[in-house]
Amino acid sequence: MMAFTLASHIMLVPFGVALPFITLVMHHRGLRKADPTALLLARRWSAVMAVQFAVGVVTGTVLSFEFGLLWPGMMGRWGDVFGLGFGVEAWAFFLEAILIAIYLYGWRRLKPWTHFWLGVPLPLAALMGAFGIIAANSWMNTPQGFTLDAGGNPVGVDVRQAVFTPMFGPEYWHFVVAMFLTAGYVVAGVYAVGWLRGRRDRYHRLGFTVPFTVAAILTPLQFFLGDNIARQIYQKQPIKFAAAELVWDTDTHVPEYLFGRLQEDGTVKGGLKIPQLDSILAGFTPDTQVIGLNSVAADDRPTATQATIVHWAFDIMATIGSVLILLALWYAWCWWRHRDLPKSRWFFRCAAAAGVASVITVECGWITTEVGRQPWIVYQNMRVSEAVTPTGAASLWTMFAVVAGVYVLVLGAFLTVLLKMRTRWRLAEAGTAAAQSPESDAPYGPRPELATTGPAAGPATPPADPGPGHTEGTE
Repeated sequence: MMAFTLASHIMLVPFGVALPFITLVMHHRGLRKADPTALLLARRWSAVMAVQFAVGVVTGTVLSFEFGLLWPGMMGRWGDVFGLGFGVEAWAFFLEAILIAIYLYGWRRLKPWTHFWLGVPLPLAALMGAFGIIAANSWMNTPQGFTLDAGGNPVGVDVRQAVFTPMFGPEYWHFVVAMFLTAGYVVAGVYAVGWLRGRRDRYHRLGFTVPFTVAAILTPLQFFLGDNIARQIYQKQPIKFAAAELVWDTDTHVPEYLFGRLQEDGTVKGGLKIPQLDSILAGFTPDTQVIGLNSVAADDRPTATQATIVHWAFDIMATIGSVLILLALWYAWCWWRHRDLPKSRWFFRCAAAAGVASVITVECGWITTEVGRQPWIVYQNMRVSEAVTPTGAASLWTMFAVVAGVYVLVLGAFLTVLLKMRTRWRLAEAGTAAAQSPESDAPYGPRPELATTGPAAGPATPPADPGPGHTEGTE
């Protein structure tokens, strides 16, 4: 149940964390260049951002209840140690709700630059929410900031140490950059599909270029951040690293396996074996010793099946990341040489697929983090079996069915709303539905009902105190 709700909720997280920033980048461009197309895109993206936030409220609230209902052993014993992270996330959620409301309300009601600056705190609130969640998760991976009394209960809590654990920095930056590049590729992918279908206007060009550029810039950075976090796991969670790399015996000159399956006897079946590479990746030399899974008791390490799941998730994530680097380099080369987008349809096919691929890497990242820590829910301090609820299986299956049904309905409604918004915007572009679409016209200037020729009208007389964004018209 927890795996299902996390996997469902995390698909929305990139948009909650990064879409406000991408929207503000487009908004700033529109104001700076007096570009009505950029302002139109920013306004429409802000509407999507609001719908996504509403759906995230539902999926995130269910997760909050599940922590208490499904893991009473963990929350009862350790809540006072790492619970601050959840408190920070709750405050960030509260602030983000207020800021989104102000930003949406501000279109046409505030001066352009005033409206923009009131939206700037939105990405900061999103980053604050990510801070809280990653602080809690990194503590579960490298718990510290407490001592244990004779009964095994934590006392003498040091909040600063409990928040800023050894894995916090590597996890946080890897996660944040993943959210930004995922949101960038997904948003750009929507316009890449439109481009492939023949919509070659400036609206689709700009809608593709801005988010794709954000993602392309961050992709090489994410490669180094991913390499860094893997090395941190090697140092601080060696058994998780062994599971991710299918290392059974502690040794040097350890080979790297691309995919493959770990057997109960420690052998690896299938996959591509690259001699010595795992030791080189871990410590930059073949002489680097890598701790193996059999260095600890069987009850203290992931099973062969769990290790295989972690290994495949890790390899899929690394493979997709490498392909995205090639796509970003393709884009950068064409822009540097011609100051233009690539002409190949294959580029846009790959760009459209990059959004889906990025979401898959996010899912794989969490699988690596959570399954690789098994059998521990608090690494080397509490097992999953000690933390889970004693509620009977029949009740849990009933709860799971209810949660799954709610999530299917909510996510289905989310997609339905987005598709209806898309249809409405397309009708508005054709000049047939402008009066029904509050996001169909340039955001600043006279309202469409005051114009005589609808959305295709030329520039109208600007209101008092015009600013850089007071420009009427559409793409």
